[in-house]
Formats: sequence, C-alpha cells, structure tokens
Amino acid sequence: MAGVAGRLARRWCRSAVRRPLKDLAICPNQETARQNYVDLVSSLTSSSESSTQVKPGADRGQQEYENLVVTSEDGITKIMFNRPTRKNAISTQMYQEIMLALKAASKDDSTITVVTGNGDYYCSGNDLANFTDIPPGGVEEKAKQSAIMLRDFVGTFIDFPKPLVAVVNGPAVGISVTILGLFDAVYASDRATFHTPFSHLGLSPEGCASYTFPKIMGPAKATEMLIFGKKLTAGEACAQGLVTEVFPDSTFQKEVWTRLKAYSKLPPNSMRISKQVIRNMEKEKLHAVNAEESSVLQERWLSDECINATMNFLSKKAKL
Repeated sequence: MAGVAGRLARRWCRSAVRRPLKDLAICPNQETARQNYVDLVSSLTSSSESSTQVKPGADRGQQEYENLVVTSEDGITKIMFNRPTRKNAISTQMYQEIMLALKAASKDDSTITVVTGNGDYYCSGNDLANFTDIPPGGVEEKAKQSAIMLRDFVGTFIDFPKPLVAVVNGPAVGISVTILGLFDAVYASDRATFHTPFSHLGLSPEGCASYTFPKIMGPAKATEMLIFGKKLTAGEACAQGLVTEVFPDSTFQKEVWTRLKAYSKLPPNSMRISKQVIRNMEKEKLHAVNAEESSVLQERWLSDECINATMNFLSKKAKL
C-alpha cells in the first residue's frame, strides 16, 4: 500500500551512516533523499503507464471507471481489471473503482458477479506509484488513510450478497490473492500463479487471509504462503483448496464462461439465500479479522523493517 515515501527517504538517508558507501547513494538532505526515492518509483512506473483504459461514455455506467471494464450480459456482471501494461496493478483510484463496481453489481439485475483481469496478468497487487502519493498530513496520515481504505475494500467483498467468482487468467500477487478466500468460486488458468510475498516486504497479511487461508488449506500450508512467501502454481492452489478448478490456458476462457453462463440461469434468489446461510455465520468474525489486519498493517507501513525492505525491493527493480 501507499504512503511511506517521505519516511522511507528520511530513514534510508539516516541509515547511510551505518552502511558501506558502495551500497548507498549519498543523501545530502532529507528532501533530496525523498526526491531520489520518488524519482526511482517514477522511473519504474512512468514508462509503462496503461494506455488501455475505458473510454468515457463507452456504455451507460462506464463513465466513472478508468481502470476497469464493467459489463452485464447473460445474467453475469463482469468486473475486469483493465491496466494490462501495468499487469493490472491496483492504484489508489482503482481501489475506489472496484468498490464502486461491486456496490453497483450487488444491486443490479445480474445473478452472479465475476472478477477477472485483462491481458497476461490477473493482478500484480499494489501499484508502486501508490508510494509517491503523500498527503499534506505526512506519512502517518497516509498510513491511516490507507488502512481505512483497505478495511473498506476488503469489507466490500465480505458483504457482497451474490455469488462472487474469480476468473484468474494469469499470475496473481498480494491482495488479489488474499481476498480469494472471500470469493465463492475461483477458476484458474493453468498458467496462473499465486504469490503473497509479505515478509519479503516487511509486511503482514490482509484480505482476511490470516483467518481464511488456515481454514482453507490448513495452518502449515497457509504459513508457507503468508509467512514464507511460497508461490503456488494453479495446480498446487487447487490441491490446497484455494482454487476450485484449473483449466488448460488454451481452452480456459471458453470452458469457464460456458459454465458461468449455465450457473447464471439458476434461480437467483435461491443462490443469494444459500450464500447468506453459508457465509452469515462468519461475517462478524471476518469483519473483526479485517479490522485487526488493517490496524497491524498501518503500523507495518511505518516501520523501519518495512521501509528498508521496500527500498531494497525498489532498488532491485530499478536495476532490471
């Protein structure tokens, strides 16, 4: 999530006195250090800004979305992440758009709602550019805002009343993986992977994964993913219960959408009520887990460990 740029730059600069000069850029002052950080992130993001976005007025209801394509057809509302040249990384604006799209889908005439990605990736997690967006209140205020947004974002999935299906067309990273435990079905291409590298970035789980993943796959397998950052293949994710079924990539879209269209013809009220019976016992617990995870992450984003890990990650990206 966003919001550590200023503090990262200051602490990175302070840490310079404790690290070998060959490993560091010289930090004449805090402002220069911060600008160096912002320039680094900008260099990684500006060259690949997505030009494939929804055009205003494409159809009714599309005007508010710049990073999604939302369509309703055959009883299915499809929410497609639409930043393919950014591997569908989720920007701050995109978080808001996804929440808006889900709230609209919960009230429309569709029977089921599907989330998928445009291009080679399902979703690569948070956009690096989020790290440069610092409000006047500073990094502490940004961390607070980000925690509130995360809690609201995950809460939208917890409360979604209709059958919610993920169609994972490619690699999935971070929060796009952790929220899968809140979906009712997850269909994946055999080229999809599932990666939650939280410890590598000095972070902790979100999306209620600290609760749902141990329930789905058992504590030991959940630890491998959430703490040790093991990347799962689609087959492994299916064997562990995170994915419902895996399809060959060559026939993935045809097979999945044929199945979803058949499901969309089932009685809608029956499906909503069945979901309510299945999920309602867990709702209060999930909201409590979501609040706790968001609170912990607010602290992690401001920690030296997270800041140093993030800077190391960005530096490696810059060298690629």
